[in-house]
Amino acid sequence: MKMESAKTLQKNEGFGTRVRQVFLNNWRLYLLLLPGLIWLIVFCYIPMYGLTIAFKDFDSRLGIIGSPFVGLKYFRQFFSTSIASKTIVNTMMLGLAQLIFAFPVPVVFALLLNQLPGKYFKKAVQTISFAPHFISVVVLVSMLNIMLAPKSGFVNQLIVAFGGKPVFFTSRSEYFRPLYVLSGIWQSMGYSAIVYISALTGVSPDLHEAAVVDGASKMQRIWNIDIPSIMPTVIIMLILQVGKLFSTSYEKALLMQNALNTDVSELISTYVYKVGLVNAQYSFSTAVGLFNSLVNFVLLLTTNLISRKVLDVGLF
Repeated sequence: MKMESAKTLQKNEGFGTRVRQVFLNNWRLYLLLLPGLIWLIVFCYIPMYGLTIAFKDFDSRLGIIGSPFVGLKYFRQFFSTSIASKTIVNTMMLGLAQLIFAFPVPVVFALLLNQLPGKYFKKAVQTISFAPHFISVVVLVSMLNIMLAPKSGFVNQLIVAFGGKPVFFTSRSEYFRPLYVLSGIWQSMGYSAIVYISALTGVSPDLHEAAVVDGASKMQRIWNIDIPSIMPTVIIMLILQVGKLFSTSYEKALLMQNALNTDVSELISTYVYKVGLVNAQYSFSTAVGLFNSLVNFVLLLTTNLISRKVLDVGLF
């Protein structure tokens, strides 16, 4: 017993020594990490305590602790309303549309950009593609409204010039999702491709040189060298994207929303905004938001588990 205790003590001392040594050798890196860690704790983890109001009848005079506990009242209230199924379906459909159509575009763009000749031309294309990301959502939706206006819009003028009739794009429900997804692709395509461009820089030039010697075309090199090289990165980004399936931002949807397209544009996020901030029903909106976050969390874990089992690639 004494020998085992001595061995355990030695192991603990050895572990403590190693930890101390690692910290002393990398203290500058940990110092750089400290501001981000503090920000994460202060602005992400501490506010999580406020989630408890989803289970309370929150009263600002009583505070979070003093408000009476009501259990799952607001969750039942949400699922008993007719708006629940509509917002869930709309959010899921828009999320799936972005996953299917928007997610592959940055990957394809990065692969094509990597094949462009000329260092300066490639950088110019890359810079131009980044620019739309820095346009605010308000400006983006305003641009859509101006370009798609029935009378003065550039798009409708083209339609009329070719013998067609003006189309009310912004007020018809069937155009909401295509406009949302396509404008999102245009805005974020270049910026989202940064990750894949960085992954492609790690591909050895020797592989391409050997493939050229063997007579491989550009398409064959992309298919057999570039795509397999960035596939782990693509899978990781896909897992993260699936985890955000129900996290569609409310700002853009709310700006594109009007009385004629609410049947498809009313999302969980826009509903939470209206109920929580506009109508000041804080407990109810927190319950809806918590449900939304739990669904995303389950999707993230499930996708990661499947990816880990099938492809041996995952976040954890």
